[in-house]
Parts: sequence; C-alpha cells; structure tokens
Amino acid sequence: MTEKEKMIAGLIYDPADDELQTLRTNAHKLCNAYNKLDEDDAARGEILSKLLPFGNGVYLQGPIYFDYGCFTTFGKNCYANFNLTILDCCPVTIGDNVFIGTGVSIVTPVHPFLHDERNMYTNAKSILTDKEYAKPIVIGSNCWIASNVTICGGVTVGEGSVIGAGSVVTRDIPSGVLAAGNPCKVIRKLTKEDSIYLKKNLWEK
Repeated sequence: MTEKEKMIAGLIYDPADDELQTLRTNAHKLCNAYNKLDEDDAARGEILSKLLPFGNGVYLQGPIYFDYGCFTTFGKNCYANFNLTILDCCPVTIGDNVFIGTGVSIVTPVHPFLHDERNMYTNAKSILTDKEYAKPIVIGSNCWIASNVTICGGVTVGEGSVIGAGSVVTRDIPSGVLAAGNPCKVIRKLTKEDSIYLKKNLWEK
C-alpha cells in the first residue's frame, strides 16, 4: 500500500511521504489564496472547486484551513462561518444543509498516547517524521454545529442534531438531538416544541 492508501484506511502512515506532502502543500496554497480574496470575489468559487468536492449552494465564509481538501465532501446548501479548520487525513463527509459556526475544528488525525511512540523519528529516507493514523468523520444532513466546536476522529453526528457551542465531540451523537459539553453528551431530543413559531418573543410585535 502507498502511504496515502494507508492514511485513508486508518493505518499507521508516514506523513513525510512525497505524495502526501505535495497534496498538503497544494491544499495549503489554495486555502491561502482563498483567504486573501474578498468574499464577493468570483475567483473564490474557482479555488474551492480545485480544493474539494462540494455540492451546489456551499458557502465557506473564510478563512478556511484544510490539510488536504480532496478528502472532504460537502453536500448541498452548506454554510460555514469564520475560521473553519478541517484536518482530513481520513475522509470527512458532510451532508446537505449543514450549518457550521465560527471557529469549528473537524480533526481526523490521531497520535499515539505513549510518548516514545509519538515522538519524531528519522525514516528510511533520513527525513524527520512521526507515526500517525486517522479516523473518518461523518456529519449528517440538517445538522447545526455551533461556534468553537471540536469534532474528533471516528465520530458520526446523526442527521438533524445540534451540537452546542464549545463542545468537544469524542463519541457518536444520534440523530435529532441537542448535545453539548466536554465531552459532548446528549441533553435531550429535539421536538416540535423547539419551533421558533412557538416563541412569541422572537417575533415583531
């Protein structure tokens, strides 16, 4: 297997591999170019199409930071506010109509817990590197990921769920719930009682 194939499969891989370094450098350059443009500049769409697969109606406010980009998929009508970071060493799959708040981090990489396994070493090409692996992340359609949430590798967020601000998501979250905290836990199910149309104080009098 190539190092890229190992990485995508969730196996230990060498991030100093030439192919992976080229992919990361390309993604970082595209992110940098995107972040330098005004939000109404049409060239942003061209850059985004080179960076990652995405559906119609996807808008990323920027700045954005992707490790690879090509391993992240957005569905249609998604929105992400300022400072989205996605480390997509394993596939990141985001459904349709997903709202993402400011400062959200979606991070698939995992490092060894034992320091002697985690520390840098010199590989066969005499390049300083480390041992890494990653776990995929799935965010179902119709989710809202609020500000400053971190979603860790291996997590699936079920369709229609809301993740409260500042949460650290380390385990799967079922569909149709409000979840929050560090570690993130289910608070309750979302029901029709959560409708904004029942909250009279939100409407013009």
